[in-house]
Parts: sequence; C-alpha cells; structure tokens
Amino acid sequence: MFVKSRGGAGEVGSIRSVIHRKWVFFLCLGSFCAGMFFTNRMWTIPESKGISRTSEEDERIKLNSDGCNLNLVVKSNSNYSQGGVSKTQNDVETLGKKTTSTSEMKVTFTRTAHESMLNSTAMLGNEKTVQSTSRRKYLMVIGINTAFSSRKRRDSVRATWMPEFEKRKRLEEEKGIIIRFVIGHSSTSGGILDKAIEAEEKLHGDFLRLNHVEGYLELSAKTKTYFATAVALWDAEFYVKVDDDVHVNLATLGLTLARHRKKPLVYIGCMKSGPVLAQKGVRYHEPEFWKFGEAGNKYFRHATGQLYAISKDLAIYISKNQDMLHQYANEDVSLGSWFIGLNVYHIDDRRLCCGTPPDCEWKAQAGHTCVASFDWKCSGICRSVERIMEVHQQCGEDENAIWTESFLDTGNSSS
Repeated sequence: MFVKSRGGAGEVGSIRSVIHRKWVFFLCLGSFCAGMFFTNRMWTIPESKGISRTSEEDERIKLNSDGCNLNLVVKSNSNYSQGGVSKTQNDVETLGKKTTSTSEMKVTFTRTAHESMLNSTAMLGNEKTVQSTSRRKYLMVIGINTAFSSRKRRDSVRATWMPEFEKRKRLEEEKGIIIRFVIGHSSTSGGILDKAIEAEEKLHGDFLRLNHVEGYLELSAKTKTYFATAVALWDAEFYVKVDDDVHVNLATLGLTLARHRKKPLVYIGCMKSGPVLAQKGVRYHEPEFWKFGEAGNKYFRHATGQLYAISKDLAIYISKNQDMLHQYANEDVSLGSWFIGLNVYHIDDRRLCCGTPPDCEWKAQAGHTCVASFDWKCSGICRSVERIMEVHQQCGEDENAIWTESFLDTGNSSS
C-alpha cells in the first residue's frame, strides 16, 4: 500500500506538468498570430519629410557606375522636392568620392607627371630651337696661341694687326671676325700666373681660356681643346690658329678663306713634309719616329704650325672625336694626322707663310699682299716684340682694308 500510494502521487504531478506546457504553447502561438494581424493593419512605412516617391519616380534616380566612379543621375520632375533630392545627391556623391579617392589620386598623379615630362621636353626642345636659330653666324674665329710669359708679344700684336676694344667689337659685329688670345691654366690653378692673365683679361677682354694645363709638350692637346671650345662658342665658317709672333693681314686672310667657303672639309695652310727626326735632344724630335717607317723618312703632308685654318665641319670632327685622336709631339703633325683617311681638301697657299721684309714687302708692292709673315729660321718673327711693328709698316695692308672689303661669296677658286 505504501508503495502504491507514492506511485499514484507521482503520476498526478506529471499530468499537471504536461497540461501546463501545452497551454503555454497555445498562448504563444495565439499571441504571435494576433501580433501579425495588428501589424499588417496598423503599421505603415514612414517616408522622409517632404518627399513623396512612387515606383516610377524611384527609377528616375539611378546610380551609374563607370569604372570606379559613382555618379548620381537625377531627371527633373515637378513632383520632386528639390531640397530632399539635393540631400540625397550629396550623400551619394560623398559615398562616390570616398570610394574613388584613391584611384583618382593615382590616375591624377600619373597624368600630371606624364604631362609635366612632356611639357619639360617641349620647353627644352623649344629652347634648343631658339638657340640654334638665333645663334650668330661668323666668317672666322682666329685663335692666337700664347703663353704665360708672352705678355710683351701680346701687347705688340695689339699695337699692330689686332684691333682693340671698340674696334674689335665692331669687327665681330660688322665683319663676323672673332679674335682671341688662347691660353689654358697653370699647373697650380689660381696661382700667380693665372692671376696675371685674369688681370690682363679685365683690362683687354680678349682672351679665350681653355680647360687645359699649359706646357710646350702639350701643344697638340691644346690645339684639340681650342678647336672644340671655339666651335662650341661660335658658329663660324672657318677656325684659324696662329702664333703670337706672326704678323697677319686680316682683310687678306678673310678674302682668302672666303674663296673656299663652298668647299667641304677645307684644310688650308703652307703644306710641307719635313723629315722625321729620330735623334733625341734635337728640336722637333719625334719620339714615335718608328711609326713612320725607315730612318730618314718624311712626314705626310701637313700645314706648318705658324698659321693654318680649317672649315667648320673639320672643327666639329675634332670636337666629337677628340678623345680618340692621337697626339704626336708636334702639334702641326698631329693636326695633319687627324685628317688622314678623310676626304679632306688640302689647300697649299704660300701667301700664308711669307718671309719678313724684304720678302713680304716686295710681294706687297707687286700687288700680292701676304696673309702672314714670319721668319722660317725662328718659326716666327725673330725678336718679334721689337720687329713686328717694322713688318706691319712695310708689309701690312691699308688700315682701312678690313672695313672696306666685303667677305661675301667671291667664287669657288681652287687657288
């Protein structure tokens, strides 16, 4: 009985528990259904104040995507509230800007850099064009080879055949003739020798300073540097080299060169072919004598070093190839060697190497004025500081000849 009594009580509790759970389930289901019923009837979606949109109007506001760019396209309609549309447009534009800012910055930077490069290149090209078209044309550039110790020689040249100051400027402007003393630097840059030249330059303004260390054994290197520097500074038809102990008639030189201005690759001077001197200690010794064959052989034809001239194309050739051109001990030999293998027009004009009086004087009286005069035995005018005025007075052309002569095309003479 005791056991049965306990078992009956447990069953009653279980039935009560099951009935309670079923009622909870039906109550929840009924509450959910009642909520859905009242929600469908009572809840309406709120609209933004001032905007009343239909499905047709929604289609008129579109987001167009083009690559990474988002753009708001708004079609005008009288039913729109402008204020609301503006707000919506601003919101979408802000989103578009945030989305594309990185891509646009990269594209903009690349385009700007490319355009800047193109503009810089165009400006550089225009600058070069202006320089090339506006560069003054000259008949000739005369470089007077000189040394630190030759101050008196330079003064004697200035006092005779080389115009000074305003006349020299007039010569450049009216006749297209440039004249400069050519000199490099001393082995101790900025030393007393260089300062002396700088002071002389301030006084006369007639020097062409080269990036070159002066020395007698460096004349070949100086010659290359002179032509390369001169052709870079002045656009001339001819480039002349002359020593500072030689007398020159400028008008006669200009007329002589003008006769050959139409010929290409002109190399003009007093051509010679002297012996190759192998013996050490003698003047004009040739250390590389073995390159010229057997003992007693002669050099190839080349212009004597006191005065010679080359056309512009040859000066450019030297400038472009100066690092490859071999230098012999004697600069006139070096110059001649640089033209071997080229189709050079060699012109042997003996008026470029007349002797001092009476030689040049007799020729002048006969109507054959010399271009240059010097003494062969001295490779220049002997004691030139004392004697160059005498040579100028007896062999010089009329002092007005340079101003009255015209250096226009005078033909294509082979003389």
